[in-house]
Amino acid sequence: MPTSHSADTETGAGSEPPPRLLRRWEIGAPDGAGPLDAGPGRRCWRVDTAGGAYFLKEYAEPDRRRLLFQHAVTTALDEAGLPVLAPVPARGGRTLVTAAGRGYALYPWVGGRGRGGLELTFVQCEGLGELLGRLHAALDGLTPPVQQSLLVPTPRAADAAAAVDAMLQDVPDGGGTDFDALTGRRLRERRGLLTEFADHQPPEIEVSTVGHLHGSFHAGHLRYGGSGNVTAVLGWNGLATGPVAGEVVRAAARLFACEDERGLDLDRVQAFVRGHRSAFPLDAGQIQSAVHREWWERLCDVAPLRNRYLGEDGAGERGSAALVNWWSAQLDGTLDAFAAPYGAVYADAPGDSPAYG
Repeated sequence: MPTSHSADTETGAGSEPPPRLLRRWEIGAPDGAGPLDAGPGRRCWRVDTAGGAYFLKEYAEPDRRRLLFQHAVTTALDEAGLPVLAPVPARGGRTLVTAAGRGYALYPWVGGRGRGGLELTFVQCEGLGELLGRLHAALDGLTPPVQQSLLVPTPRAADAAAAVDAMLQDVPDGGGTDFDALTGRRLRERRGLLTEFADHQPPEIEVSTVGHLHGSFHAGHLRYGGSGNVTAVLGWNGLATGPVAGEVVRAAARLFACEDERGLDLDRVQAFVRGHRSAFPLDAGQIQSAVHREWWERLCDVAPLRNRYLGEDGAGERGSAALVNWWSAQLDGTLDAFAAPYGAVYADAPGDSPAYG
């Protein structure tokens, strides 16, 4: 939705929803259902009624079990007083309605505006981290226990290096355009980093608190009111299980990346982590282990390079490839900064690596 739900979906504008579908909900006679364009593949609409506006989302091939679990979780979070939208039950109480083989869910329309992480004050950054911590605490209490030993596959530097080598074959070697020269330089930079840090691979099994996660906590899934407070956390399609510290680090890295040579705004990162700690304490080792892993996964993720320089799909959710160079040079600083609210230093950092200091 342009002002609220658009980041929650990857939908494309389409025709009207099936006739009589909206009668399944007790929302009054709709004035109309306007299609919303938020990307290809799915459809969603804004539905206006005399009693208010709603957001209708279509699932072409609904995974009923997964969606009903998501609906149960978001309903429980809403009832717990958190800024999460619960689906509107249809007549009979169902939150997932089917018609012509497709699934539909209806939500209240939420206004507000989006704000980038770098727009937030330090107090707001801390408050946002506390909100994520409150969500983690609520998810921990409202969902079934999850297995606490988790194998998280680790990407291999050799595989990423081989992918870069293959990409370099598609770049003219001399005689090309300035952009070709830049492309080659960026790819060779990444190839060099993969060689330099090949022995810094994190372990696949780590001691970490595992729980249910939002899955995609970033600025595009947050809406703010006039007071600067978060009015809605959207994007619950990514609901999953995994290390809680990993979500904290991923969220901070996406929220507070400067997208240039400044790298991450570490002051805002610290405020965010401090806020999370106040609501859902984790030990410093887990946070720093998650920093190590997030940096490594970004280092080995060459899809953004393929997208940016070769014009192919695959930028993914990790953002700009420019951050990798900065992070690799500042790995010791990021480890310390993320752990600063905990007052600890990463005990397992290799002492002979210049990146760790």
